[in-house]
This record gives sequence, structure tokens and C-alpha cells, in this order.
Amino acid sequence: MSVERAITAIRFGTGRHPAMPDPTVADLLTALGGPDHLARHYPIEGFAGLGATQRDLRDLAKQARLAGTDAAAKTAKAARRDIYRSERETQLSMLGMTLARWVETGDPMRERLTVFWADHFTTIGLGGLTRRAVSRYVEDAIRPHLTGRFSDLLRAAVTHPMMLLYLDQARSVGPHSQLAGNDPARGLNENLAREIMELHTLGVGGPYVQGDVRALAVVLAGLTVSGGLEFRFNQRMAEPGTKQFLGQSFGAAKPDLTDVHTALDVLANHPATARFVARKLAVHFVSDTPPAGLIAQMEAAFVRTNGQLMAVYEAMLSHEAALQAPLQKAKQPFDLVATTARALGVSGDWIATRGPRFILRQVVGPMRLMGQRWQEPNGPDGWPEDTEHWITPQGLAGRIDWAMDVRAKIGRDLPNDPRAFLNDALGPLASQRLMFAVGAAEQASDGIGLAIVSPEFQRR
Repeated sequence: MSVERAITAIRFGTGRHPAMPDPTVADLLTALGGPDHLARHYPIEGFAGLGATQRDLRDLAKQARLAGTDAAAKTAKAARRDIYRSERETQLSMLGMTLARWVETGDPMRERLTVFWADHFTTIGLGGLTRRAVSRYVEDAIRPHLTGRFSDLLRAAVTHPMMLLYLDQARSVGPHSQLAGNDPARGLNENLAREIMELHTLGVGGPYVQGDVRALAVVLAGLTVSGGLEFRFNQRMAEPGTKQFLGQSFGAAKPDLTDVHTALDVLANHPATARFVARKLAVHFVSDTPPAGLIAQMEAAFVRTNGQLMAVYEAMLSHEAALQAPLQKAKQPFDLVATTARALGVSGDWIATRGPRFILRQVVGPMRLMGQRWQEPNGPDGWPEDTEHWITPQGLAGRIDWAMDVRAKIGRDLPNDPRAFLNDALGPLASQRLMFAVGAAEQASDGIGLAIVSPEFQRR
């Protein structure tokens, strides 16, 4: 049993599985470069499906206004409540599908990268139908672009309706746009421009000044969302004429989406972006303090290939630090739940068919106690990476409570031999001390709980 392959499964994948061999680095890359089988087997609907629901809500409001009666208003209110309840249940079902993908996959790095890039391009639903729509955004904008160019991923995330609504871009207008002239109360919003530069590309403290943020905001004006929650580029909101951004000049009298794409490509191909993205990937997958040589190797691959992400992943996986023991990163709560279910051999199909109530009580609730609200980080910078954020007294109490009662939380029969579970979960990475403690437990559930709360299993 190979230590390096066990580390590969845990550090870069979704954990070890009792019925699947640990992957090699080549296995990870081959699967990642192939078709996305799990997205088809456990489907998650994209954002477009919300358009019809939004129209239904507008029709309900219109009918209630036309009727003008208390009875009509009550009927419309009840119908709206049913719609929002249905969206909440859909969100929980989508979490079930996401969990099913993690436990069942033979392409584990794809699932890890989906979570990483969704966090890199964080959006949070602020209200209405978008409050429960983050999984739809991830399925549209993130997952299809994991293995292409960073520039394509950047475009897809930045121009998605969820991002435009979350960062107040949908109402931003250019200073000299047609709409600004007709409605002086409308102005330029710099939120999206700032987050693109600080969080998505160049990084905080990168080679830009406030004037560059404003210049990008001017370029982005015109990106908006229709009443049916669809992406639109509105020329009346856009800034006409030539734009200056990071030393480049582009644009024409009649603005179009090409200007936005040009500016995003400038950022995507900037050397500072290569360095920022390389370091962030290394911190997420390898260590809170990754070796400088690892970052440099990934950065060089990014620059050499103009941001081909597969080349960056390969550079990360091929560095000597990638598979060095011990495991260093603390598992975030979702990681812990998913890797536990996978180590227990829970079926993805079984998870996918659980109802919303099960997901709410046995997944969302425990994750919250561990310190992670599903798809609700504190801000656009996503979830913290540092171990100290996750291993706190309160968070650790939530982890212990979940682990020691995992039979109820997962809802499946546990293995009779906790030592077999420990072998399935950690293999050669389990210490002698842990093997003794697990083997000495009076009940199988206690032994399994001890294995789950061990420092070895809590890290990736």
C-alpha cells in the first residue's frame, strides 16, 4: 500500500474509498482531461431555469394588483411562499447531488477543483430567487471551464448574472453613457472591478492603483441582468469611446462586449495573475505555507501556456512537495462530511435520493455547527484557508459530535470492524497510536468516531 498514492487520494482528491484503488498522479490528470461523467449522472440544473420562475413571480404580482382584493393578495402571497420553498428544497437537493459526486467519483480532482474555483470566484445569493442559486452558478460558470484557459474561466464567472447581481454591477453605468445623461442619479459602481483585481486576478497589493480600478469599472459598465435573470450587455449603460486600462488602449465610439473581454484578457495574462493563482492553488491543495519552488513551477507553467489550467495542475502535481507527508491542510466541514461518507462506502445514488429534510438535518446543520454555512461565506473573498480558522474549540466540538454519532448523521450501517474502516480511510497514513486507540474502542461506532476525529483524518 503506497503512502504517496494515499496522499494523492486525500490531498488532491475526495478521499480514499474502500472499493476503489488510490489514484496515481497520472490517474488524476487523465480523468480530469476526460469527460465529466458525474455531472451527467448527478445533474444540477443551471441558472437558466430560474427565468421561467421569475416570470411566474411577476405574473403573480401583476394578477394581484389587477384584482385589487385582499383575497387575491393572500393567494399570491401563498403562491410566492410555495415557489420560494420549492427553491429552498431544490438548493438542498443540489447539495445532495454535490455530495453524491464526491463520494462516487472516479475523477476526484474535478470535484476538488470545482469547490476551489467556486470559492475563488465567490458569489453569495442576496435575495429573491438568487438567494438559493449558487449551485446553479457553479454548474454554469465554473465546472465547464476547470480544464481550459484561465481567461475563459474568468470571463464566464465575471459575466454571470449571479456575480453581476452580487457585486452591484447590474446597475452600473458609464460616466458618459447614454443612460447616465438621461438619468443623472445612476452612476458608476466599482465593486466588481475591485474584486476582479484584488481577488480574482492580480491579488491584494498587486501592480495597480485606484485609478486602474476605476478604469476597469468604466470598461465593465454595460454588463447587466434582464428582468428574466439573464445576462445582457446594454449599450445605453456602457461607456462609449476609447478606454485606457493597464497601459492598453481599446474600444470604439460604439461600445460592445469585446471591450470587456479585452480588459479581462489583459488581467488573465498578466504575470502577477500567474503568480497569484499559482500561490492560491498551492495554498489550497498543499500547505498554508507552500514552498517557493512549488509556486514558481506553477507560475512558470501558467506564463508558458498563457494560462492553460491543466498545465498548471500538472506542474503542481509533479513537484516534489506535492506528495510529501504529513497531510497539512485542515479539512473544511464539507470536506469532512464528504470524505467520511466516501470512506464509509456510502453510495452516491443513496445520497442523491435522500430528501431535502435529510440533507438539511444531517449535512447542512452539522456543517453549520462546525463553522461553515453552506454557500454563505462572510464575503467575496470566500472561505479562509488557514488551519486556525477551522480547528477552533467550537468547530472541533461540532466535528466530534458529528463523528461520534455518524450512524445517525449518515443514516447508514457502519462497518463492524473500526480497524477496517481506519484502513479504508487512511491506510498507511494511520499512526500506530491511532490504530491502537481505534482497536481498543468498546463499540464499533466509538472506534469509527475516534478515527474520524483523529488529526490524521481531519487533515488533507
